[in-house]
Amino acid sequence: MELNNIHSLLKPSECALVVIDYQPAMFSGVHSHDRTTIVQNIQILSKAAKLFKVPTILSTVASNSFSGAMISEITDIFPGQIPIDRTSINSWLDPYFKAAVKKTGRNKIVLAGLWTEACVLFPTIDLLQAGYEVYVPTDACGDITKEAHERAVQRLVQAGAVPVTSLQFLFELQQDWARSETYEGCMEIMKAHSPYGIEIRFVKDFLGGHDEGANLRRAA
Repeated sequence: MELNNIHSLLKPSECALVVIDYQPAMFSGVHSHDRTTIVQNIQILSKAAKLFKVPTILSTVASNSFSGAMISEITDIFPGQIPIDRTSINSWLDPYFKAAVKKTGRNKIVLAGLWTEACVLFPTIDLLQAGYEVYVPTDACGDITKEAHERAVQRLVQAGAVPVTSLQFLFELQQDWARSETYEGCMEIMKAHSPYGIEIRFVKDFLGGHDEGANLRRAA
């Protein structure tokens, strides 16, 4: 096996994040995933990119006439950044979008969006043909049906894209918990948007209640 055929781990200095079409009209058609989970996962991606200073491109489709503005759970993470609005289903056909990707100077593109079978698949195939490496956090994407999402992911993989998850993106950027400058940021993201945070609260509440009960028994 040739080593240059192996996709290396993502590094903050080598990748860019592309976030496509997280808009009300697009969410309304998503039935492949729980929508709340998608919102949590795209926040993991966006906050990880912000924490590690990864260039991030936001893009919407027909925001004024059909789809609505990108959800505030994303735009609030990037205050002042205006999403590139398009008419094209395929983001790569939009000259402003293409220019924004090229401007990052990064060859590894992490791309997430709604819906998987079109707004994710189409630009990914074109990016691959243009020589980019594309990584798709599939748990932050969604589609009309589970089958539509799964068939799209299969085609993405066959074309050469790399399927990842949102937390995997965060972990790859961190690599080592000894990296103190981003450790707390990683923990805050996990606590806010992943089951890890829920588990922490459950354990804390359980132990707190257990200790309180023990104190009451000792007092009696």
